[in-house]
Amino acid sequence: MSSEPHVFPASPVRRGFTILELLISMGVVTVLAALVLPAIGSAREMARGVECVSRLRQTGVALHAHHDQRGQLPVGWSWEPEGKSAYGWAVELLPFMEQQQLYRQISRDQPLDEQTGFELRRALLPMFLCPSDVFEPLFVLYEESSSSGPGAAVMELPTASFVGVFGTKEADDGIPAPLGDGVFLEDQPVRFSEITRGLSNTLCVGERTAARVPSTWLGVPANGEDAACRLVGSAFTSPNCNVCDVCEFGSRHPGGSNFLWGDGRVTLVSENISTAEYRMLARRNAE
Repeated sequence: MSSEPHVFPASPVRRGFTILELLISMGVVTVLAALVLPAIGSAREMARGVECVSRLRQTGVALHAHHDQRGQLPVGWSWEPEGKSAYGWAVELLPFMEQQQLYRQISRDQPLDEQTGFELRRALLPMFLCPSDVFEPLFVLYEESSSSGPGAAVMELPTASFVGVFGTKEADDGIPAPLGDGVFLEDQPVRFSEITRGLSNTLCVGERTAARVPSTWLGVPANGEDAACRLVGSAFTSPNCNVCDVCEFGSRHPGGSNFLWGDGRVTLVSENISTAEYRMLARRNAE
């Protein structure tokens, strides 16, 4: 019998990460994520911003088509005969935005709560929404609150991000509202010829986030809280202001809010604009 020792085959060498290598790898991944993720977020916001501008331009095209055909802009809001509710300026643009069927469903001589089509009050229209905003498709409008507590729920309405420029006064300061100095007024149409500041120097439609106050394209009941403010906005302070009235304009875009001008172009108005200049651009008259 052989006395030579039995030689076993060598086991394959198995190498894994050391703790140091693992920590270095995690550090590299963390640095790369910190560099890449903000760029991805910025690219997404840029795309949403471009879409927001496109939708506002579409609104501008519809406004000009409305004026060409009817000789005037839509009124900011108009009351039905009973005075229980008002319909907003955006309703009049529906035929010019390929929404003729929806427009035919709206009986503007009836209060909102008597509309025969329940789905009408649930019609979310992307063309009136900013993709950068965070919102619920529908919001509940409550009665004006009092010292005894919040008011009762009145109606559920479809959300919109774009509101007309009422000017430098408060649209929700009573019924009837004070005469605004912008381009969308209560029961009073404005013609381009009446915008003496010039179309290229006058703000017409701007953004408002749902976080500031939910707005709608459809209309509002008269007893709703800040009712007129759900359809139009006021320029008091600056876009994206922090301490200001809920009727002010604001967006989730960094640096300002998109506005549609009278000539149909859309630009971002800086949140650092002076209050004096901001108010001037919101008025339809030069004086």
